[in-house]
Amino acid sequence: MLFNSLPFILAFLPITFVIFFAFGSKSPIFACVWLCAASLFFYGWWNPNFLGLLLGSTAFNYVSAYVIGHEVRDQRRGNGRLLLIFALTVNLSLLGYFKYAGFFAETANALFGSQIEFGRIILPLGISFFTFTQIAFLVDVYQEKTNELNFVHWLLFVTYFPHLIAGPIIHHARVMPQFDRQDTYRINWRNASAGLTVFVIGLTKKLFMADNFGAIATPIFSAARDGAGPPLVEAWAGALAYTLQLYFDFSGYSDMAIGLSLLFNIKLPFNFNSPYKASNIIDFWRRWHMTLSAFLRDYLYIPLGGNRKGTTRRYVNLLATMLLGGLWHGASWTFVAWGALHGGYLMINHGFRAVLDRVGSNGGRFGRLGSLTGAATTFFFVVVAWVFFRADSFFAAGRMLEGMAGGFGLRSGPWIPDGGESTLRFFAASSLNARWVGGLVLLGLAAVWLLPNTQEFMLPFNGFDEKVAKPKGLAARLVWQPRSWWSSVLLGIVFALLILKMSPMHISEFLYYQF
Repeated sequence: MLFNSLPFILAFLPITFVIFFAFGSKSPIFACVWLCAASLFFYGWWNPNFLGLLLGSTAFNYVSAYVIGHEVRDQRRGNGRLLLIFALTVNLSLLGYFKYAGFFAETANALFGSQIEFGRIILPLGISFFTFTQIAFLVDVYQEKTNELNFVHWLLFVTYFPHLIAGPIIHHARVMPQFDRQDTYRINWRNASAGLTVFVIGLTKKLFMADNFGAIATPIFSAARDGAGPPLVEAWAGALAYTLQLYFDFSGYSDMAIGLSLLFNIKLPFNFNSPYKASNIIDFWRRWHMTLSAFLRDYLYIPLGGNRKGTTRRYVNLLATMLLGGLWHGASWTFVAWGALHGGYLMINHGFRAVLDRVGSNGGRFGRLGSLTGAATTFFFVVVAWVFFRADSFFAAGRMLEGMAGGFGLRSGPWIPDGGESTLRFFAASSLNARWVGGLVLLGLAAVWLLPNTQEFMLPFNGFDEKVAKPKGLAARLVWQPRSWWSSVLLGIVFALLILKMSPMHISEFLYYQF
């Protein structure tokens, strides 16, 4: 079931909401059981055959956590460590089979001429997210950061529908104690108002922004895949459109997840903080997919040694972390290349900072011009890396990058593939007007660079755990007014337009569903 579908908005959500609080007024445990059941129904709507996999994974990790915690509390950390390694191996093996078996088989066949076949393996929805969520919990139990093992709470922790499919990746100790509070089970109209606002913001990003940018990016990348060479203007239109599509699609999903959870008085962590405003690549990874970045830092980079074992080892750890982060996103060498690029970017960024430290400067002497130059440079290299993230192959990525470099000249007409036949007359065949495309891309860039992000917009709500810097300039004037009649009217109008825009025949999945 999709957040951006009519069955979810008009049926599943209101029914789940009403019954949760009806049960909550009588018995919090019944309310939690109901939310577990609703979450399992939500997951099974996609493919009920994989409910067994989700429940099996949940049960296995619950037992593993219980035994590991018991061993650690009894001062048998050696046994606990062996059990942790075993549980992590099972989790990663499960993820590896469904997500990477075909990829590794194809790679081995290409390298060694073997004929390994796994058949068609369907990737279970959200397996990367619920696997990583449980891995984090097992490690936290071993490190004695949490020890609460109520089974209903555990099942709810894993299956809680707002975050189940595509995050954000949550920590048990941060989220589940909220279900122990009595006021969680009473409707909080201020939370409900803020939650609906955040949900509508996310839905707007998805329907009005991401889907329209996808209509621009998809035909261009598809043509590059088929051998066409996009000219400079079209290549950059496609790359920038995908850059904006991915941001609005995934940040929109994260906003919807946070808003939905707030309806139930549960605060999820933010996942985005204006990443395209980042002044350097280190800053970018503090702002983009923040819960995954924190997971990779805490459970991969630091255990590998972090920056504690010298400069060379630090750079190796950075590169290894980003390579695995790239592979986590998908079973393709283009994702590995994307991770390698960001690993290289981070190494250069840290090296540049080390040089500044040696000459006694922290970079502040560059002033505002330096910050703008850094932000523009960072954005440029992020866009280049997104080409590999989106492209179906290195060949397609090469065609796109060649076009972006001006290899096919400055022209706005159709391009001709190697075979000599026109596979795409971009603006005509796609029913897209060149000025409309340019205007939409500029609008998207203005939105991510000039407007307040969701947490800045919701600053007057002051109901989230994260510290949010007060927006400046134009963004400071565009913030949520919880008691303003015009704010409520505007929210209602936008929500009505979103409902009218939805069509049961044309519902687009979120991009991160494939990861």
